[in-house]
Amino acid sequence: MRNEMMYRPIINEDILNYLRTEQKQLTGSLGELEELAHENGVPVIPHETVVFLQFLLKQKQPKNILEIGTAIGFSASLMAESLSKETQITTIDRFPVMIEKAKANFAKLGLDDQVTLLEGDAADLLKTLEGPFDFIFMDSAKSKYITFLPECLRLLSDDGILMVDDIFQAGTVLQPIEEIPRKNRAIHRKLNEFLEVVTKSPDLSSTLLPLGDGVALISKNKI
Repeated sequence: MRNEMMYRPIINEDILNYLRTEQKQLTGSLGELEELAHENGVPVIPHETVVFLQFLLKQKQPKNILEIGTAIGFSASLMAESLSKETQITTIDRFPVMIEKAKANFAKLGLDDQVTLLEGDAADLLKTLEGPFDFIFMDSAKSKYITFLPECLRLLSDDGILMVDDIFQAGTVLQPIEEIPRKNRAIHRKLNEFLEVVTKSPDLSSTLLPLGDGVALISKNKI
């Protein structure tokens, strides 16, 4: 099913097109995976977020990464290929169809030794993890971000970064809830709750970026 949220730009369309087409493109099997996902409407991070994530990871050089929301394994593969072979990535997904595709893609890209895929509900699995993780990427059910946040912060290292994708709900997140289609109102409420916490909490530092459908970068304030 086509996800309309993937096709509603939150910035000027000319700028968006430039960000997606003029920045360095992926090559090889990972580039083929990105292209195939776009051709089939599979919800993977858009190319402007790809480029930003590559840049951020090269500066941060995390060694232990957690991802919530594997989908077809594109983001985990991107992170693995952007970093050294010593980097270990744990990724979580609960949908059998996506899990099967992700496993096939990890095998094709030779990442089985670097990526561990946990199958099940993140709400349950996060509680079983010990961490710490120096980078966490959350790109799952938007209504669950506020639910997963406490566990993510528990698992995040003191100098770690939590990156959360798709926070602006196609640019509608600040609209009055009465203007939001009823099917999207639960997500709208939960995303607003999430944004309120990450932008106002005295224990956190955050910045919001208009990449894709919005990205939040969050870190813990050191005592």
